[in-house]
Amino acid sequence: MPEEKRTRRSREAPPEKKKKKVGKRRHRRSAGSVVSFALLYVAAVISISILLACVGWIAANDVLALNKQEKSVTISIDKDDTFDDVVDRLKEEGLIEYKSLFRLFAKVTHGEEKISSGTYNLSTNMDYRALLAGMSMNSANKQEISVTIPEGYTVAQIFQLLEDKGVSTVEELNDVAANHDYAFSFLQDIPLGDPNRLEGYLFPSTYNFYTPHSALYAINKMLVAFDASLTDDMREEILDSGRSIHDIITVASMIERETDGNDRSHIASVIFNRLDHPDAEPAGFLQVDATLVYINGGREPTAEDQTIDSPYNTYLYKGLPPGPIANPGMDSIKAAMNPDSTRDYYYALGDDDAHHFFRTYNQLQKFIASQTRYQ
Repeated sequence: MPEEKRTRRSREAPPEKKKKKVGKRRHRRSAGSVVSFALLYVAAVISISILLACVGWIAANDVLALNKQEKSVTISIDKDDTFDDVVDRLKEEGLIEYKSLFRLFAKVTHGEEKISSGTYNLSTNMDYRALLAGMSMNSANKQEISVTIPEGYTVAQIFQLLEDKGVSTVEELNDVAANHDYAFSFLQDIPLGDPNRLEGYLFPSTYNFYTPHSALYAINKMLVAFDASLTDDMREEILDSGRSIHDIITVASMIERETDGNDRSHIASVIFNRLDHPDAEPAGFLQVDATLVYINGGREPTAEDQTIDSPYNTYLYKGLPPGPIANPGMDSIKAAMNPDSTRDYYYALGDDDAHHFFRTYNQLQKFIASQTRYQ
């Protein structure tokens, strides 16, 4: 019996097989975990992809200027502004949303290098590339300003006006005026080196300039206007008169500074009478007060100013000054070309704010004595 029992026990399944069943259960649990992990991983990848797609879409909206509320903005960029200053301004005005993204785009496209100082009209409809191009030197988005150059302004006054309007600086304008050799026939005999070499030839008119504008091209625009205003017939008429364009513009500039607006041709007759008859009472001295104003800093002339040693002092030097003392308008140029026919050698401003003309010095003195403005 004991042996039989042992035999029966030996036929029973060994305990190890039970352990194997337990092992199979563990294997099934591990496979389930792998499946769960895989599902979580796929879900995470999808979520991240969706997130990145959303971020990419939002970034693309900014880069491509999509879905932005329409808005126009004027941006001014100074010479001292850094690129970061410009980016900050674009962000403040709502033209861009992401400064870092704009900086990266500008660096990759080399757009940062194209930005130039100036005032530009931009809008939220412009994408990154258009914004960068819109702030460049040759941009069509540069703001224009209308500037009227009054008749009788000097070169110095014109340049100061252009600086005040943001067109250019007095320093840049003076440099170009003095040193650039403009290809106009009426300037060929005037040496370089002094900005006043252009005196008389910056034609008074209304111009549209960019802000800022190239100093060279701003001046050229006024010279082109002068060149166009002096027609071929006028040039031929000047040539036939035996005078030069420079002489006519010099006389016209004095007329412009002296006239009350209604007596240009009469003033011209006095000037030419003195020039053409040096043996007459004035002895060839023009004695035009406006020439004193040109050399005394622009103030009201005094008797002491008549002693200033300058070739522009028509009280001290006979004949025409070296050149124009202002930039005359067309009415004064035509008056210089076609003076009235008179025998007058003197004129003076009366209490009625009009000029009165005289043949002799004694007549002039009697008139002055009768006017309260000279008392």
